[in-house]
Amino acid sequence: MRIAVTGGSGRIGSAVSQLALVQGHSVVSIDRTRPPAGESQPDLSFVEADITSYPDIEQALRGCDAVVHLAAIPSPTGHPAHVVHNNNVVGSYNVLCAAAALGINRVCQASSINATGAAYSRAPRFDYLPVDEAHPTYNEDPYSLSKWICEQQADSFARRYANMSITSLRFHGIVAERAATVAWRAKLSGVQAKQLWGYTRLDAAAEACLLSLTADFKGHEALYIVAPITTMDVASRELQQEFFADVPVRGDLSNNRGFFDCAKAERLLGWKHQPN
Repeated sequence: MRIAVTGGSGRIGSAVSQLALVQGHSVVSIDRTRPPAGESQPDLSFVEADITSYPDIEQALRGCDAVVHLAAIPSPTGHPAHVVHNNNVVGSYNVLCAAAALGINRVCQASSINATGAAYSRAPRFDYLPVDEAHPTYNEDPYSLSKWICEQQADSFARRYANMSITSLRFHGIVAERAATVAWRAKLSGVQAKQLWGYTRLDAAAEACLLSLTADFKGHEALYIVAPITTMDVASRELQQEFFADVPVRGDLSNNRGFFDCAKAERLLGWKHQPN
């Protein structure tokens, strides 16, 4: 396949691009930031474009078979609230709209565990644990809201274009390996509790993106892409009792099992995060 990767110069985008090349695909990397000089590779081309400009995006996607949309402002900090929200929402809409117009039926977009409200909330609300994709949203900050809206936009396009297969992958605290979360583990606090002590390894995130482009389903699916264990060496039941004692437990929180249920990603994509 010829795969477009928005945000291709970023950390996740670079990982997706390299894995795609290893798998025999060609890649069109789309970004506002040019890759370092001298890093050109066969089957990898670069297009400088702004995701908020629809004409730029439609032109960049021409000739592609699939899109992995990763370009976004990744948190509510560092930019005014309206900039975070509008950049992410408009960028997602432009990618989905251009893909539909060009007949590109396979789209993967980066969402976040924060789509339902978590790390950036004043006091996140969880109705049950572990959290799965049926959990309602209680988002309240501009970043989390933008990710939820991106998922709703995907629902809308999937209803209108019956041949489209769209995935929204809910990543969490992407790191090279679990050992890199050692600083988080030292902070057994309410700040970390908001995030339910989760993480996603970079290679697992990249693999999920590419698996979503060949998965056997039509429509839109949001999927948690999170490690099966927490960042903590403390038992998950102890964490739950200390921070979320009033929240019902509906699944397995034995040992240091994670607080996000990723069974749907395994069922639909054949994806499974290694427990480290």
